[in-house]
Amino acid sequence: MADENEKRVLSRGNYLQLVAKDRWEWVERVNCTGVVMIVAKTPENKVVLVEQFRIPVGLSVVEFPAGLVNDREGDDEDLETAARRELLEETGFEAGALERVGEGPPSAGMSPELITIFLAKDLRKVSAGGGDETESITVHEVPSGEIDAWLEAKQSAGSLIDPKVFAGLYFLNRP
Repeated sequence: MADENEKRVLSRGNYLQLVAKDRWEWVERVNCTGVVMIVAKTPENKVVLVEQFRIPVGLSVVEFPAGLVNDREGDDEDLETAARRELLEETGFEAGALERVGEGPPSAGMSPELITIFLAKDLRKVSAGGGDETESITVHEVPSGEIDAWLEAKQSAGSLIDPKVFAGLYFLNRP
């Protein structure tokens, strides 16, 4: 007989599972070992953001480049390797250096997932970006001094702004 204080899987899909313990229910990813987000500014002082349609919210969302770690069959990558891969796939930029600047839960009441944030330095554009074969990503390079007005305009036009963008801007603008 199972201990009622143990975590129970209520339902499992290809990418997520719904679990419960005591009176709590939450979701867990079943296909990766972590999540990374990359905050970056070009040598021309432009903030690098991505935008893509997100089915759960039914709208385009402006975000920093981000993605899953070890989410493909046979992957064995560390967080920094995944961050470099995601930055290149989504934006077409390579980073000369990555600095790990933070980690935390994006939705602690719904998931135990942690996002590790990297600051990308010494960017070099090497391809168009736009994501892998499963994604349709628009890359935006926004002049740093115009970022607030640009985000407000995107929101007014009907896009959502991922709140993690504001956390990322903190890391880009601190001394």
